[in-house]
Amino acid sequence: MIKQIKMLSTLPLLFGIYLGIAQEVSGQGHLKKSPKFEPNWESIKAHYKDPEWFNDQKFGIFIHWGAYAVPAFGSEWYPRQMYMDTATFSAQLKLEKLGPNETYLHHKQKYGDQKKFGYKDFIPMFKAEKFNAKKWINLFKKSGARYVIPVADHHDGFAMYKSNTTRWNAAEMGPKKDILGELFTEGRKQGLIMGASSHYAFNWSFYNKKDHFDTTDPAYSDLYSEKGKDLTEPVSEAFKQKWWKRTKDLIDNYQPDILWFDFYLDIPDFAEYRPKLAAYYYNKGIEWGKEVVINDKNFNHEAFPEGTVIYDLERGKLPGIRKLPWQTDTSIGKNSWGYVTNWQSKTANELVDDLVDIVSKNGNLLLNIGPKADGTIPKDQQKILLQIGKWLKTNGSAIYGTEYWSVFGEGPTEVKKGHHSEGGNKGFTSKDIRFTKKGNKLYAILLEWPENGSVLIKSLATGQDITKDLRIETVKLLESNKNLGFEQNEKGLFIEDLGKRKGDFAHCIEITMKDPIITINP
Repeated sequence: MIKQIKMLSTLPLLFGIYLGIAQEVSGQGHLKKSPKFEPNWESIKAHYKDPEWFNDQKFGIFIHWGAYAVPAFGSEWYPRQMYMDTATFSAQLKLEKLGPNETYLHHKQKYGDQKKFGYKDFIPMFKAEKFNAKKWINLFKKSGARYVIPVADHHDGFAMYKSNTTRWNAAEMGPKKDILGELFTEGRKQGLIMGASSHYAFNWSFYNKKDHFDTTDPAYSDLYSEKGKDLTEPVSEAFKQKWWKRTKDLIDNYQPDILWFDFYLDIPDFAEYRPKLAAYYYNKGIEWGKEVVINDKNFNHEAFPEGTVIYDLERGKLPGIRKLPWQTDTSIGKNSWGYVTNWQSKTANELVDDLVDIVSKNGNLLLNIGPKADGTIPKDQQKILLQIGKWLKTNGSAIYGTEYWSVFGEGPTEVKKGHHSEGGNKGFTSKDIRFTKKGNKLYAILLEWPENGSVLIKSLATGQDITKDLRIETVKLLESNKNLGFEQNEKGLFIEDLGKRKGDFAHCIEITMKDPIITINP
């Protein structure tokens, strides 16, 4: 009896040890101890690694949507610009003279004085009565996107989700729906990876505070922020705490796979909160049983050390390969992120070329749409997404799950580097070719169709280190699914006849090798 009691008393201990071991065993049957992130860069650098799943997805959808879609004028910065009278706007830009602010004057003429009709008064007009999460997600799936990042908090301070920290949220005002929650539920149901973006840090300096505006009314300080009238005033500890609670609420209640942050989080004022944020979120990922990702711009300096987040470039690209994954975020709209009545769209051809160029350099493309205030996505934006989706349906094997090769490409067109540099880029030509690889397949992607229907791929010339172990077996054009004749020599890989052009945009040549392709010193 005593022996039996002793054995029974040890069962809970043995069971606990068994569970502890089981929790540390990975799917491959190896012991795997989950790292614990501490809120300092040393700990985060030691334990963090960019998850492979992010880089494999390649293409995502960004959504700028909020009460600024009601006036639909200028850009999503309407709520800031509507309060920028001439004197303040000049002082902000350090100019002695500047003409009237177009948005400020437009608002005053159409809606009245900013003291009586402020940005808060657009929120009841933001009804989103035609919003349908299923229709949106269906469209994103057809576009070929693998992840979706709706804006959760923009600079304006209006949360597009059911917030536990502010009354100014879409579940209680305006649409009276949990927009983010509905998109997350439907997106995950359809197999998409779901993220959220936060631009809220800039709320501190977003609204101009003058006595002749409603922004100084204490009744609305929880929307317009509690700061004083100086736009350059350092961020208060009270606001940083507010930002932290709001961000933590978003993380805890929606468990986003990706957290994207805008520029103001990068300023020195938030320095102590950045490692705190990264550690908290990455530890939450462990708790949830998944790898999570932070996207940040490192705007003007390295706010997040390299190797602790995914680097994101706004409206810009890189001129060459980056060995660590990165991302470009840009908009279909040339002139805005949020919907405006004079929205100017890029072409699907331009955007497919950007996607290919970015992927060849180890990056992802996050492409933004701007829905209308009623919750509909404009037809021209839908058309572009569907054109991209049609291209990816044929050529996706050259994009999804691929890696960069020894060289990203060849051709005369150079790409500008850095944030907001896309306006300085020229269109690609038929001489511009980009490469990706997967297993024993190398993809040479022609960014324009050659006029004579033939192509010489110089990067595949014999006698080079990067080609010495390559043994070409077949060459095929994905859009026609037709094997092509070829000749390889010291000048390159020559394809005399590509056949009949069937695709509208970039044209992918699949080159199958005898053995897996090794990348050499990119």
